[in-house]
Amino acid sequence: MLRAAAEALGIMLQMQALEKMHSKGREVEVVMNYQDRISIEPGKRGGKPCIRGMRITVYDVLEYLASGMSEREILDDFPDLTEEDIRACLAFAADRERKLVSAIDP
Repeated sequence: MLRAAAEALGIMLQMQALEKMHSKGREVEVVMNYQDRISIEPGKRGGKPCIRGMRITVYDVLEYLASGMSEREILDDFPDLTEEDIRACLAFAADRERKLVSAIDP
């Protein structure tokens, strides 16, 4: 369920961006560069992907979104996070899903 929610959110955001660009006569692949925000450290949170070296994982944020929390509620509860951090989590999940699908269906 978490993967489906993250995929749906990531795809929805990408589709909205693509629609805006397509309506302006441009066709561009939109991919956020999440690598500067998301890191995996073996000794931190069991090697799960974390945001900017903090102990908040991508999965934490995706679970909050999937449970119905708004971005604003997440940012209010975790003042160290930014809107860009949440977008990076979505981009990370979308990229991971894209890689998984590519590995299954080459």
